[in-house]
Amino acid sequence: MKNLLIFALLFAASSTFAQVKLEGVVKDSIGSPLELANVIAINQDTQKLDAFGITNPEGRYKLSVEKNANYKIQVSYIGMKSASADISTTDAAIIKDFTLVSDNTLDAVELVYEMPVVMKGDTIIYNADSFKSGTERKLGDVLNKLPGVEVNDDGEIEVEGVKVGKVMVEGKEFFDGDSKLATQNIPANAIDKVEVLKNFSEVGQLSGVTNNQDNIAINIKLKQGKKNFWFGNVTAGGGTSDNEGLYLIQPKLFYYSPEYSINVIGDLNNIGEIAFTRRDYFNFTGGFRSPSRSSGTNIDLGSNNLGFLTLQNNRAKNINTKFGAANFSYSPKETLDLSGFAILLSNRTDLQEISDVQFLNDASRDENKDSNTRQRSDMAMLKFSAKYKPNGNNQLDYDVMARTSKESQDQFVISSRVGDIGELESSTPFSINQNLNYYYTLNEKNIFALEVQHLFQDEDPFYNAILENDPFNNDNDLDDPNNPRDTYDDTANDLGFDRDQLTYDISQEKRVKSNQMDAKVDYWNILNQKSDINFTVGTIYSKQDFNSNIFQTLDDETDIETTPIINDGLDANAIAYTFSDVYLGAHYRLKSGIFTFTPGFSAHAYSSTNDQFNVSYTDNFFRILPDLNVQLQLKKSERINFDYSMQTNFTDVNQLARGLVLNNYGSVFSGDQDLQSALAHNLNLSYFSFNMFNYTNVSARLNYSKTIDRIRTRSELPTGSVIRISSPYNTDLADESASANGRFQKTMGKFRATVNGSLSYTKFNQEVNNEPFTNENYSQTYRTELRTNFREAPNFEIGYRYSIQDNDQGTQRTKFYTKAPSIEFDALILKSFTFKTDYSYNDFSDEEKTINSYEFWDASLAYKKDADSKWEYEIKATNLLNTRSQNQSSVGDISVSATEYYIQPRFLTFRIRYEL
Repeated sequence: MKNLLIFALLFAASSTFAQVKLEGVVKDSIGSPLELANVIAINQDTQKLDAFGITNPEGRYKLSVEKNANYKIQVSYIGMKSASADISTTDAAIIKDFTLVSDNTLDAVELVYEMPVVMKGDTIIYNADSFKSGTERKLGDVLNKLPGVEVNDDGEIEVEGVKVGKVMVEGKEFFDGDSKLATQNIPANAIDKVEVLKNFSEVGQLSGVTNNQDNIAINIKLKQGKKNFWFGNVTAGGGTSDNEGLYLIQPKLFYYSPEYSINVIGDLNNIGEIAFTRRDYFNFTGGFRSPSRSSGTNIDLGSNNLGFLTLQNNRAKNINTKFGAANFSYSPKETLDLSGFAILLSNRTDLQEISDVQFLNDASRDENKDSNTRQRSDMAMLKFSAKYKPNGNNQLDYDVMARTSKESQDQFVISSRVGDIGELESSTPFSINQNLNYYYTLNEKNIFALEVQHLFQDEDPFYNAILENDPFNNDNDLDDPNNPRDTYDDTANDLGFDRDQLTYDISQEKRVKSNQMDAKVDYWNILNQKSDINFTVGTIYSKQDFNSNIFQTLDDETDIETTPIINDGLDANAIAYTFSDVYLGAHYRLKSGIFTFTPGFSAHAYSSTNDQFNVSYTDNFFRILPDLNVQLQLKKSERINFDYSMQTNFTDVNQLARGLVLNNYGSVFSGDQDLQSALAHNLNLSYFSFNMFNYTNVSARLNYSKTIDRIRTRSELPTGSVIRISSPYNTDLADESASANGRFQKTMGKFRATVNGSLSYTKFNQEVNNEPFTNENYSQTYRTELRTNFREAPNFEIGYRYSIQDNDQGTQRTKFYTKAPSIEFDALILKSFTFKTDYSYNDFSDEEKTINSYEFWDASLAYKKDADSKWEYEIKATNLLNTRSQNQSSVGDISVSATEYYIQPRFLTFRIRYEL
């Protein structure tokens, strides 16, 4: 790997010095510069397009071409006659100007090559073939080679530093625009053009009255041979590892026509290639927006998902995955569009972790934990959508999406403080979300919009823990430092457990039902070309029912209800919670030169009530929430954006329930019926610039938030104990968070360099054993990357990541460092073999020593007779160095942990892929 890195650096240096600069100015016949004119350089010896450029506002272009070569330079501009010139390069820079004349017949010089990048207003069109080298297999491989476009570590697409919100194929949504499914499954050989749509609005009637500067969509245009025909591929393979046989089956089938489209994706494997993770499932919005957040009110329904351990970089000790998805769209007539999808996911995952946990303010609590976990997830998601647009003035949308799942997690933990613990969690939640929108344009001055959304959610998490107990040695009031069970025996007494049993077999049943309705009506009056005013009337109504109870299973397998001696003897919960918000909003938008000002406010009448244990608590109040947006459009692709908003944050029923709740064996929680809302001030300043003249992409963002009356946690931990009894409270102290991130990317000929960094700071307050603590967490991450995009030569990507996690919990401070160089390399050999390899080294350390260092190396070699061949054969090796674990750090409000996480061994598989 070291030799490969040295080769890549030498290759980069030699290639850079072998180029010469070609620049000039493009003008019209009266001498005015032409912005966004297209300039391409075609190598006459190879007949290949070697360079391209787009002129800046001064009409300047700049290309990097090879020394001692013959080129044909072609210049084109919409509405003008194209021009061309032959030049020969030496080792000196060349200046060449062009003058274009109007030509209504557009009888231009014939262009041998399509322009790689074309800009039309807010749309950037990339010709995919101009960036392909032949080693690409999926959409993500192509996007990573486009200037200004990148696929991040989570598989999401970013354009100029902004996440893409929707992906379409031939104008039809691909699984509701999910970018990760698109990047990993759409075949590269089917892609003709990639259209980046800035300031994207799903409702054309609102495009002129809403701020869409951060709304970006991507539309994939297919090659002619891929339309009205099935296309895609089917991959099958197998192999061996140290312990078991390996298998994978991955069909990816697509059909597109003007009337309808069908997408079918499948994945069945036991080698850890996860097409759709559990995290993806819960983060998948299905295109549903959140009206409540846009109103200035944030009511969080909370999450009663299981406390699943999360995968690190989609790795685990063992992973078996089954995934199936189908998406359709159908237009029975021009005014009606129907679409929908179904996603099925089944995973079986084994995890092993060893953690060293340092607790706040008491080293006697420090704990070492060794855990082995088996997770089972069976999930399903279905959605149907209809859009009816009889004319340009009316549009009606309806969406309904249902989710259901069956999950369980078995965990066995060996704790240096508690002993052996067995935990079981299971859940079968269900939810259905409906959305109805109607948009009506009365005339060019008046626009109306109605948006209604309803969510029903039913969650039933079950928790069971079995802990060691010595019934003959648990009544001693003095803590025994040699008995790890002793401190838990004290807690067991507080919770009312029967202490005469050989084990503590404790279970908790919980049921949470949520209903929430969001509805609002918007009216826009367009005053003139530079200003408009918007009025909003809306309401939010939420109702939650919460029930829970804790019981103990005795040695004779009978169940008894527990009666704690703490928390006023309350262990079960039966609570009804309702919340309502009726609000009126007004916003005025004014365009003045490069500025767009949008000040506004919303006035809210809030009411919340919860009833439990024959006690009712009601909170009614009125609040005005101002907000402001200011945009500076410096150039077509350069802007500054400032946002300020005041927001009211409400909690959910889980924080209000007064009875005891077991979060896990080390955490017992009881809510507070009298909790108040919190008030947050949020500020955001962002800068984006994408210069197509010199292909420089710059983005930066600053965020600051200050929350008053934030709900925080009050905890009680006996000396030497890791068992935490906690409850929420409204802190009088303000919590704060700040973050800054920046990204600079520069394309120089066939090379693209990227430097980015992010810093974050959070400060929050809490109480531990009646003592106030302020937690401050600092995080820094810096990354640099050099990537090539040669059409003929091998390509590589060299990267380096350095991160610092600094945690100050008042009485202790910990720092962890991660250093991670990496390299990726791919080459098309003899036009038939594709070789790919990637390597990364990770050094994980604290301030004194390296805790662990580990490295990963994957490689593959594929054979395809020629570009038109239907068959491809591939040998792929993952984790060639047989690394068995990796490390990470995490911070909680009362502890910091460093964890060693075990992963799958070396895998070697043989695959056959058939292209339709």
